[in-house]
Amino acid sequence: MTNVGGSIEAISLKGREFEVTPDADTNIEIGGFENEVLSNGGGGARLIKTRKPLEIDGIALDTDESRGDAEFLQNLANLKDFFPIALTNASGTTWQGSAQITGPIKRGTQSGSTPISLKGPGILTRQ
Repeated sequence: MTNVGGSIEAISLKGREFEVTPDADTNIEIGGFENEVLSNGGGGARLIKTRKPLEIDGIALDTDESRGDAEFLQNLANLKDFFPIALTNASGTTWQGSAQITGPIKRGTQSGSTPISLKGPGILTRQ
């Protein structure tokens, strides 16, 4: 099977669909554990497992002022909980989880896009 890379085709944030700019190189961490191995004095070792959140950064949403997209994103950031997300890669693979917007929400007036980052508990699951 051929490995297919490319931009994210679309993302859903709390049920609202957004297209993603085609030049965005999005980074995805599905979440789970990060491992560290530490040596013991007697020559053995121990495994330290630290849970890490799911994380999506480098995503640039096509945001439309007439739809109120900037206000919608800010309202999501104002929530005091995580919200459902789903994204579809160029390969056709869809991932689902829950997250919250982290960092600033700044819409580029020239590009008409808004870069955002998302983090959440648990892991992204393939659908």
